Amino acid sequence: MLTRDLAIAAYDAGRIVPDRLARKTHRQYLDYAERMLEIYRGGIGQTRRQLHRAVGAVFGNEPDCPARRIDAFCKLLDDVATYQRDTRGRAAALRRDVFHAAAQRHPLVRQADRLFEYEEARVKAEIAGRLGRSWDEIDRELFADVIEFHRLVGFEGYPSAAALLARYNVAQVQAALFGAVSMTVWATDQFKTILRYAKLARLMHTITRTGEGRYCLRFDGPASVLRRTRRYGAAMARFLPALIACRGWRMHAVIQTRRRGYQVRLGLSSQDGLHSHLPPPEEFDSSVEQGLAQKWGPAPREGWLLVREGEILHRGQKVFVPDFVFRHDDGRNVLMEIVGFWTPEYLQVKYETLRAFQEHRILLAVASTVGQRLPELPGEPITFKSGLLVRDVLERLQTFSP
Repeated sequence: MLTRDLAIAAYDAGRIVPDRLARKTHRQYLDYAERMLEIYRGGIGQTRRQLHRAVGAVFGNEPDCPARRIDAFCKLLDDVATYQRDTRGRAAALRRDVFHAAAQRHPLVRQADRLFEYEEARVKAEIAGRLGRSWDEIDRELFADVIEFHRLVGFEGYPSAAALLARYNVAQVQAALFGAVSMTVWATDQFKTILRYAKLARLMHTITRTGEGRYCLRFDGPASVLRRTRRYGAAMARFLPALIACRGWRMHAVIQTRRRGYQVRLGLSSQDGLHSHLPPPEEFDSSVEQGLAQKWGPAPREGWLLVREGEILHRGQKVFVPDFVFRHDDGRNVLMEIVGFWTPEYLQVKYETLRAFQEHRILLAVASTVGQRLPELPGEPITFKSGLLVRDVLERLQTFSP
């Protein structure tokens, strides 16, 4: 992820437009990206400064590339690189020994004469002999604790040049979000996944239902009057790739700009062509859910239509998204929650959630391995071994009166 000083953006009629490299207008950058990846792939043993200079040379004849963009590429490449670091203070100790020995022969010159008798090469050889190491080895480790002189020992890289450019485009939007006052997300699909990612990022949020299957999630930003911290800004920025990996969303953020002294708008949607490095979220959380959905099919059974995660229940900051909603032709709605995988902590949280929303019609399906570990709740759950049977679900649904 980029730092705020590497952000590049334009401003247009109250909107912020983060820097973006498009295939049509920046076609040449695909070749640049491949060359940058080759520099790092073949750069094992080189210092960070050498690698950064080589990346800068790639853009030597490119008029449309500000220095900040080059620095941003270097940061993204460094993020997936491993450098050797001096964590035991060996470089500092080595410098003390070398500088102490050299100080006694100061000044050093390339070639001795009547005034200056100590040649640099000869003194280096003497110091190397005293320390029992070659000068090349000493030179490599002398400043190993300085970040510019860290040496590359591994490079995870990116799958392709296009993937590096895609990461750059997302990273520039992330950098803009460091100054967010608020962010609002309208979700029509995968809102449970979006909500889960937001909770993992520890974002403060409120939820509003705006229509059938449509929800609005509002997040307070790091530049809000309630809270302004770099850590929260980073959390909001980290949430963005997860959001981009989902479908059916639209986002609007209010950004506080320090340089211009006023707020600007940032708008995005799942149709804007940004690509996340995160894989698309799985449609189902478990094989049990997937199996029931496939068996049930898209058509109603005995008047009951199965909808995947079609309801969000919330009370304050406590949110519950049941796995399924069954909707009958006569207007009945029954929520269904499946409890398969479990830990004692998970069961306790699940129990507290179900009790908090027990005024709703909830059909509970519990794996037989859970047994009696889940405390007693209103209604009798369906017990299953490897999968749910459609007939068992239909039979239990009929017990819910209109």
